[in-house]
Amino acid sequence: MSSVDQLIAHTLGIAPDRVTDDLEYQSIREWDSLGHVGLMVALEEAYGVPVDDELILELRSVAAIRAFAGRDGDAPGRAAAPAAEETVSVHRGLEGVSFDRTSVTRIDGAGGVLEYRGYSIHDLAGRASFEEVAHLLVHGELPDPAGLEAFGKELRSRRELPVPVVELARALAPVHPMEALRTLVSALGSFGPARSTGADETYDEALEAGIDLIARIPMLVAAHHAFRSGREFVLPAGETSYAEAFLTALLGERPSPAAVRFVDKGFIVHADHGSNASAFTARVAIGCRSGMAAALTAAVAAFAGSVHGGAAENAVRLVDEVGEPGNAERYVAGLQRQGRPVMGFGHRVYRTEDPRVRHLRATVVELSEERGDLGGLEILDAVAAAMRPYGRHGVAPNVDLYAGLAYRLLGLPDDLAVPLFAVGRSAGWVAQALEQHANNVLIRPLLEYVGPREVPYPGAAG
Repeated sequence: MSSVDQLIAHTLGIAPDRVTDDLEYQSIREWDSLGHVGLMVALEEAYGVPVDDELILELRSVAAIRAFAGRDGDAPGRAAAPAAEETVSVHRGLEGVSFDRTSVTRIDGAGGVLEYRGYSIHDLAGRASFEEVAHLLVHGELPDPAGLEAFGKELRSRRELPVPVVELARALAPVHPMEALRTLVSALGSFGPARSTGADETYDEALEAGIDLIARIPMLVAAHHAFRSGREFVLPAGETSYAEAFLTALLGERPSPAAVRFVDKGFIVHADHGSNASAFTARVAIGCRSGMAAALTAAVAAFAGSVHGGAAENAVRLVDEVGEPGNAERYVAGLQRQGRPVMGFGHRVYRTEDPRVRHLRATVVELSEERGDLGGLEILDAVAAAMRPYGRHGVAPNVDLYAGLAYRLLGLPDDLAVPLFAVGRSAGWVAQALEQHANNVLIRPLLEYVGPREVPYPGAAG
């Protein structure tokens, strides 16, 4: 086995006999986006050749990496272009494929830009309330003061949950909050705004159902948490803001101003993120004319996965696993040797800083100082410093890194990190589903068949 094959096997954590010319990026679980970055770093260290963005795109197969390294010990160079043998171009995971046009969210991964309908996330997180951002996403424009008051009043008037849904939340108290949320959103669809009997949901009906879900999803999370905590669910007072009402119902007491600011800002930065897996799932569902409640149920189901929203629950475990800031470099080095990712770092889209991180970290600083507990923040900052060498390959802190710590500082269990993320994302799911509804085409990609053909049935006559 050549040295480059050994490097590939060791970095990806796979058996040497799996390193073949046919092995490609994303073709196996171990060679995911973070595994690819680790492999690029290992190649740089082994050959002393900087791997730039153009080369990263070339080195997406064992064949290309072998050509780059030089099988006969030659100096590494650009990979030779593979011969075009297939007529079908397969984009696994639909990577790099634009399936439609949107006016909801713009992401520039190379520049670290995130905009909702043209407005920078930095301006929105620094100046707006979540109600303003939800209005912007759903209705397409920032509201004026009168419009904001009307929209806030509309959300407040729709908070109340149907009694059967509340009782279902009580019955689901033993299950994980995301499993409960998926089931409760589905149930809520049976009690939403009325639809035209026997007909597909109209755009206006979908809009009504979407606003209803944005108002009620935080109450679903709060009700489930109240019951599993041994408390009764109490609907918050009518005039409180979206974030304060949620925290009051969730905690069973009035939250501090710093907690409200964090949750409000968290909802804003989580509100939408383009065609991520859950938003795409919502578009597929509503594109089938399944209705808004079905679209958000599907989105929640996708979001719960460990490589999508579920990653937020795992990131906070860094604090426990590292233990103290002085252990950060050793911890990072150990995971790299094992070919394992460091949770809370790297993103499928961003090649630079995730623009949402700075806003969450700022509020975590405020919460840490308010609670007199800076230990967790210092650990995460130390891990971020240890990961800095990987930053130029896109493995910078992502939105999950500081969010989980903030929830701990609020006295919430780690398993609420993902549901709280989902509350904010509900506005984006609704906006994405409405855009799909307004100019719908059934989303129906193809699969290239590579299995056996014309296999005779046993015993069939020749």
